[in-house]
Amino acid sequence: MLSYSSSILIALAAVLVPCHALSKCPGISGLPGIPGRDGLKGLSDSLAAKRHNALANLKHRLFQLEAVLALNGEIRKVGEKILASNGKKADFASALQSCEEVGGTLAAPRNEEENKAIMDIVKQHNQYAYLGIRKGETSGQFKYINGMPLNYSNWHQHEPNSKGREKCVEMYTDGTWNDKKCNMYRLTICQL
Repeated sequence: MLSYSSSILIALAAVLVPCHALSKCPGISGLPGIPGRDGLKGLSDSLAAKRHNALANLKHRLFQLEAVLALNGEIRKVGEKILASNGKKADFASALQSCEEVGGTLAAPRNEEENKAIMDIVKQHNQYAYLGIRKGETSGQFKYINGMPLNYSNWHQHEPNSKGREKCVEMYTDGTWNDKKCNMYRLTICQL
């Protein structure tokens, strides 16, 4: 049989062990933590308001510029994409490079709405245009330039036919596609 003092110690341990394990012991304070560093000072209300107003003004002017360019037929906006053409012809590699230099890539439709927007530019210039689609090296399947498989296509009847090692894709003025050699000169249409 346990002594009275042993029983008290066991009861006290039964209470203290779980409260220390959970770090929730009533009446027992832990050691103070290390103070953190001061944070960065925020902008004053007037500076924050000026920055907000400047950003809102910039967004408004950008929207106006897009609207003017769209009105003049220089660009088309479809979904989140902006399509633009300088009206110049180039081979596939040069067209792609031109688009990448302005922060975009060759236009590549992913649905009927985007295909129609690209077709509108092709019709406006009355020139076939390269699309951002190429034949894959290993599978022979056509893919977007970024390597993703096509999720939409609008091939012309009996196309693609791969005559003469045609690895690029052009859009006709009716919006249908044809596989074509990459060294032909076609309209450059970029998507941004």
